[in-house]
Amino acid sequence: MSQMLTATQSGTLESNDIMITLAPNFKGSGIKLELESVVLAQYGEVLRQVILDTVTSQGVTDVLIKAVDRGALDCTVRARVLVALERAGVKIRSLAEKTSN
Repeated sequence: MSQMLTATQSGTLESNDIMITLAPNFKGSGIKLELESVVLAQYGEVLRQVILDTVTSQGVTDVLIKAVDRGALDCTVRARVLVALERAGVKIRSLAEKTSN
C-alpha cells in the first residue's frame, strides 16, 4: 500500500527508550532503515527486524526510518514505531482487524 506520509517522530533519547523519525520515501523505493543503538552489536538484527515487521504489518512500503536506540525493549520499539506511523498519517490496524480481513 502506498500512502502519503508526513515527516514525524516519536520517543526520546532517554535511557531504555528509542527515538523513531519517519519521512516519506519515493514510491517504489522501499523501506530504508538507519539504526543507531547502544546495543547494536548484541541486538541490532533483532531491533531491525522488530522495526521492519511493525512497519510492514501496517502496509507501509515506502518510508525512510531513523532509529536511535538507548536500550529499549521490543514492546517499546513497536509502540514508538506505531505512534510515529500514526502521526505520519497511517491508519493503524489492530491485530484483530488484520485477522478478520
